[in-house]
Amino acid sequence: MSDTAAVHTVHIAGAPPLVADYCGQGEPVIFLHGIGGNRGNWRAQLATLSDRLLTVAYDTRGYGDSDDYDGPLAMRDLRSDLLRVLDHFAARQAHLVGLSMGGMVALDFVAHYPDRVRSLVLADTSLGPAQDFSAVEIEDFLRLRRAPLEAGQSPVDIAASVAASLVAPDCELAVRLELEASIARLHRDSYLKTLDMITRHRDLTAAAVAGRPTLVIVGSEDRLTPPARVRDFAATIPGARFVEIRGAGHLSNLERPAEFNRALRHFYTDMG
Repeated sequence: MSDTAAVHTVHIAGAPPLVADYCGQGEPVIFLHGIGGNRGNWRAQLATLSDRLLTVAYDTRGYGDSDDYDGPLAMRDLRSDLLRVLDHFAARQAHLVGLSMGGMVALDFVAHYPDRVRSLVLADTSLGPAQDFSAVEIEDFLRLRRAPLEAGQSPVDIAASVAASLVAPDCELAVRLELEASIARLHRDSYLKTLDMITRHRDLTAAAVAGRPTLVIVGSEDRLTPPARVRDFAATIPGARFVEIRGAGHLSNLERPAEFNRALRHFYTDMG
C-alpha cells in the first residue's frame, strides 16, 4: 500500500476522551509518541506499514486532540488509556511501538498486561529519566522545558530550542520544523504534569519483556538517550534485536523514516 493510503480518525470514549488515527487491516500495531509529540509524528509509519497491518496512533491524554484531565498524572493513567485503545479496536493482542516516553508506557503496559502484547519496538528509550539519567541530566532536561513554562512562556516559545536539542545536527529543515510545530501544540498544563511524572517514575523494568519478540532502535546522533546507553538497555532483554539508525537523532522515526520503517517491516516479516 502506498504512503497515501486512507487514514481514518476515531474518538475513543472514556475519561478523558482520546483521539486516534488508524489505517489498514490485520494484526494491530499501536504507536505511542514521545513527551513532546502527538499522533501526527507517526504519519510516515501508518500508511507505509498498513499493507499487512492495522496501524494505530493516538494522542496521549492531554496531547494533540485528546482531552486534558484533572489532577496529577500517574503511569497507571497512561496504562489504562492504552488498554482503552486496544479494547476499542477489539485487539486481544497488539504489537506496541513506543518512542521515548512511549517506550516507557509500553514497558509499563507489558508488565501489567503481558497477555495483551504480541511484540515490542522500543525506540530511543530505556527505563526513563528517574532510573537512567544522572541528576545533572534531569536538571538540564527540565531547565530547557519546565523552567521557561513556569516563568510564563508558552510551548511556542520553547519549540525551537527543544527541537534543536533532540534532532541530529544535520537534520533536514522540514523535519525540524515539523518537530517544532509538534512541540508548539503542546497543552501547557498537561505537559508540565507529564514532565513531573516522567522524571519521577521509577518502577519500570525490562523483565516482563522476556519471551516476546523485541526490537530496540536508536538514532546514532541521539543525545538524550545515547546509543551506548540504549545498547546496554537492549542487552538486558534476552533475544532483543538492536538497530542503530545512522544520522538520526532522538526522533529516529521522523528523521530517518525510510530506515525506521524498513527495520519495522523486517522485524514483523521475520516474526511471521
